[in-house]
Amino acid sequence: MTRLFALAAAVLLAGCASAPLPGSVAREDLAARVVPGQTTKSELLATLGKTRAVVFDSRFEAWLYEIPAGAGRYTEFVVLLDPQGVVRKTRRGPTGPAQ
Repeated sequence: MTRLFALAAAVLLAGCASAPLPGSVAREDLAARVVPGQTTKSELLATLGKTRAVVFDSRFEAWLYEIPAGAGRYTEFVVLLDPQGVVRKTRRGPTGPAQ
């Protein structure tokens, strides 16, 4: 599963820009709002909205969001959803310039 998550992140990062997180969601709130093993796809959509996604043959999905980090910079937030639509893993990437 770790390799799948790494592959998903690489595929998403190679693409174009993703959707920024809504202004109402603070970076500090992500851990409380997106909980692996608990948060569902519909809850994720309601909280963070649609974004760039990759769907694998296994029906796992990887979603990429950009979190504003100030001064025109963003941190990437990647979410791995299982075939049942439940968040399995999350990862925050390094801060970089907006794409």
